[in-house]
Amino acid sequence: MIKQLAFALILMVTIGIFVYTAGRLIRFFRFTRQSFPVRNIPGRFLLMLQVAFGQTKMFRMPIIGFLHALVFWGFCVILLGSIEMIIDGLSASEKCLGFMGGFYDFIMASGDVFACVVTCSVFVFLARRIFLHVSRFNGIEMKALSHLDANIALTLILLLMISLLGMNVAYVEYKKTAGETILGSYPVSARLGVLFTGLPERSLFVIYEFFWWTHIILIFLFANILPYSKHFHVFLSVPNVFLSRLEPLGKLPHMDEITREVRLLRDPNGVPTADGNGGALPVRFGVKDVEDVSWKNYFDSLTCTECGRCTAVCPANITGKTLSPRKIMMDVRARMKEKGPGLIRNGTGFNDHKSLLNDYITREELWACTTCNACATECPVNINHPTLIVEMRRFLVLEEAYAPGEIKSVFSNIENNGAPWQYSPEDRLNWTASLMLNT
Repeated sequence: MIKQLAFALILMVTIGIFVYTAGRLIRFFRFTRQSFPVRNIPGRFLLMLQVAFGQTKMFRMPIIGFLHALVFWGFCVILLGSIEMIIDGLSASEKCLGFMGGFYDFIMASGDVFACVVTCSVFVFLARRIFLHVSRFNGIEMKALSHLDANIALTLILLLMISLLGMNVAYVEYKKTAGETILGSYPVSARLGVLFTGLPERSLFVIYEFFWWTHIILIFLFANILPYSKHFHVFLSVPNVFLSRLEPLGKLPHMDEITREVRLLRDPNGVPTADGNGGALPVRFGVKDVEDVSWKNYFDSLTCTECGRCTAVCPANITGKTLSPRKIMMDVRARMKEKGPGLIRNGTGFNDHKSLLNDYITREELWACTTCNACATECPVNINHPTLIVEMRRFLVLEEAYAPGEIKSVFSNIENNGAPWQYSPEDRLNWTASLMLNT
């Protein structure tokens, strides 16, 4: 009974803290643009199976990608065991899902093997971060706190796996010593049982309880650290892939406000509303601050794993320019964290005299983007960076009339000549004169 009460209290505290944190983040979404429709549910589901659960994009780096996929699949399997532990803790039972027979044996065996595999993989990840100094893990946006965050998360995962193996080993040896039935199959832990050989039954039970409580408390701790960490993608990566843009990457979303103006030019008798359906005129063209981004852009920023794969393939970054697609996502997240509480307290009129554009992201960064979509292609959680970059450039052009000189000349040529080149429409076919002479 005492164990039940203690477990229930810890579980309620854990859920309470997580609900508070999640609620704060969810409230921030109210201040973003609700301009990302979700359609084609079957197509999204198939994409989720392929990219999120199949981890297909991770295999572009075969060795590390395979290790990461093993960690992800391991978490999916071990999750079932964690659910069982919660039920056991609340009901004072032991191995409550053991009635599932052969399937239960398979799940426990898989979890036992994956615990060992994940442990080895995490050691590799930590060694790469601490000793190898991989270039894509660095950058102006990657502060010391970012590296510490990654190391803490990996250490917690390592402790989770060690405590799980310790719990399984102690359970198997305790049941053997007590002459009781072992529920489930534990191929790895059964071989590690030599570590506890010769210990009395009571000691094995105490060790089992110690590892049981250590493992479940680490799970609760990990769950509440994640929302403050880049490893929040543990929760958000699957839904973010489900919510991916399904259009071709090269297709940039049009602006309904501009479409409305074009339609009015073609049909002056049309209804002069922002969207043709009675909507209000836009407050702002493009994106200047976090209130202007779509809810999906903000969701992307929360999902960003900071892995640097996007920046590593960005041609602008590779050639020494300041653009880093990873930094763009991190800046959106940081800006909302800074301004969001003020928006909640004071409403949409709140102004702290700062903005995402200029204070976080410079114009030089934005105009360095070639919209080649290499970053979006490489991102393992299907974040689409170019659409946000283009939206900020649209603000600069439409609201501030700012663009690099070369682009301004293109705009001027289109306005005057109907084409990007500095030739009048009457002279466009002059080049055919030489063809006529040669015939």
